[in-house]
Amino acid sequence: MTEAQNPLTPSTVRLDEFTTNLPTPERALAIGAHPDDVDFGCGATLAKWAGRGCEVHVLVCTDGSKGTWDESADIDELIRLRQDEQRAAARALGATGEVGFLGRHDGELDSGLETRRQVADFIRRTRPTVVLGHDPWKRYRLHPDHRHAGWLTTDGIVAARDPKFFPELRTPHFRPDLLLLFEADEPDHAEDVAGYVDAKYRALTSHVSQFESTMKSGDDPQLVRFRERIEDKVNAAGQAAGMAQAEVFKLIDDL
Repeated sequence: MTEAQNPLTPSTVRLDEFTTNLPTPERALAIGAHPDDVDFGCGATLAKWAGRGCEVHVLVCTDGSKGTWDESADIDELIRLRQDEQRAAARALGATGEVGFLGRHDGELDSGLETRRQVADFIRRTRPTVVLGHDPWKRYRLHPDHRHAGWLTTDGIVAARDPKFFPELRTPHFRPDLLLLFEADEPDHAEDVAGYVDAKYRALTSHVSQFESTMKSGDDPQLVRFRERIEDKVNAAGQAAGMAQAEVFKLIDDL
């Protein structure tokens, strides 16, 4: 499909070098390393699209089993809890699609062939028009799971689109139209999310087990400050892109 033919090619009007506001995709798939990563990276965008009829799917690569500072925590219970929290977060965004879990050990995610096969299979099954994921090229990224989740997203798209990859899969090959990478050092696309930050906040606060470790929010005043940090981030992104509030991405349209 050429750019001229692609109905999801964004406007050519640029504000501070940003393209803006894709037409609402029919289906979207957001891939995150851990429960809550998708909500941080693109939660408001997903809420906007879901509210406009997009079928939103979420795929979490790890089991989230290291997501606590409590050394005595029951790991099996934490894994179950984090999956329940991610499902609740998806509901808070209005997502109606599948919430999937690869179940790789937290902190030990790889981007090898078997894991790539699972991601490609999920893409082929859900057939997203747009895929969203971590930018694997982000400089100085410390957490290995975020790096590998980014590679799994890009490499999984390639494997999903080409029929000779993983011929044992019973799912037909499928090529998404667009890829949006969050956490990018050099974003070039912005989605206007004014009116959808509340949904992003509700999704993030569904991850109750992460209040202390990730949100740094153990009580109500700290949650207020967490909400302010979320607002500050979307406000700053919006200012850079010429709008009130935004989530920003690196857009790749040659898939």
